[in-house]
Amino acid sequence: MNASGLIDDLVANLTDWRGATLASIRRIIHEADPDIVEEWKWMGTPAWSHDGTVCIANAFKDKVKLTFSQGASLADPDKLFNNGLTGKQWRTIDIYKDDKINERSLKVLIHDAVGYNHSAVQSTNRPHATRGDPKKKPEK
Repeated sequence: MNASGLIDDLVANLTDWRGATLASIRRIIHEADPDIVEEWKWMGTPAWSHDGTVCIANAFKDKVKLTFSQGASLADPDKLFNNGLTGKQWRTIDIYKDDKINERSLKVLIHDAVGYNHSAVQSTNRPHATRGDPKKKPEK
């Protein structure tokens, strides 16, 4: 089964608020970036990528956690990130049973994460200056 099918099954098997929340997150992600790719990582984690991992989602007993792999590099003016705030790379949004998802702000974060990944890919594809042998003396 492909990643999208595995995510479908996960959502269907979460028959409480967590399944509905995960389905909403998934819809918002695809609305924010129709070219995003669904993946199934670490034997049970839905992930979305575009030029690199954008975010992953996990359903826990009391919350759904949406983790942005480069969240520390993203602006978060609406303060969606509420966990992992001191980390150097990851940031998370913990969503609890009665929380409302700010769709507009989440779409902006997803869009910015894709932009960050795209910029990172572009910077690694640029030609780099080459250096000669540091022990070799320059020619006169």
